[in-house]
Amino acid sequence: MKPEMYYIISVFIVFGLFEFAKTGFWNKRGQTSRDGIIEVVTGFTLLLVTQPLVLFLGYQLSSTVAPDYADALINIGLPLQILLLLVLDDMMQYWWHRFSHSFAPLYRLHRAHHDVSYLSIRVVYRNNLWYYFFMPSLWFVGILIYLGLGEVYAYYLAVKMTVITGAHSDVHWDEKLYQIKALRPVMWVLERVISTPSTHSAHHGLHASDPNTHYKGNYGNLLFFWDVLFGTARITRGYPAGYGVENLPDASTGELIAWPLWPAKTAKKDT
Repeated sequence: MKPEMYYIISVFIVFGLFEFAKTGFWNKRGQTSRDGIIEVVTGFTLLLVTQPLVLFLGYQLSSTVAPDYADALINIGLPLQILLLLVLDDMMQYWWHRFSHSFAPLYRLHRAHHDVSYLSIRVVYRNNLWYYFFMPSLWFVGILIYLGLGEVYAYYLAVKMTVITGAHSDVHWDEKLYQIKALRPVMWVLERVISTPSTHSAHHGLHASDPNTHYKGNYGNLLFFWDVLFGTARITRGYPAGYGVENLPDASTGELIAWPLWPAKTAKKDT
């Protein structure tokens, strides 16, 4: 196993221990018997199959199309390498996420991530099996690794997963920091740069009438800055009263995990 994977697993363990101690890891409010099934199946499939496969295919496609460009970007300098990853991975994921809330077929691939009554690190990878396979940013990463950014990507991924995991956890690490007067300028900047529990929980809010809910925005993963830049940001420093999807018929476990291989029983409205 690569070193960055040990780090990412360590991040999950640390946040998991906090949830065990403070909010209960396996006893979330309103959870159902199928939630664990969805999270285990989708999470392990992404980590063990989908992500490695897409990165491999992106790498192989690049080597076939441009065989003379292996490691072509390895000497362009660290700042430019990081910028390429932020734009072609994180910004592209922002747009993929945003489109997933704008087009019904894409939302069916993403609905599992929201069709849950709680937030937790358990929810991080909770998406339809096809959601990540078709995510353009993963294919771009495979290309960038071929072009020589593999080592930088490992460190970048470690930072990104730390932020994303912390943003999904129901242990609100930002809440206490907001209360420290000396940190107010720092937090003002931080919450406009990276995703925090407050900004990301708004995206998972259940009721549009809740002032702390903004599920038609706050799409950012690592950088919340994309929401600020593209006009989809809402910052309240609060947390929604509930989580889930509003005004949608129920979906079966099979549909949430494997649509369209597992067909929907009824037509779904867009969210």
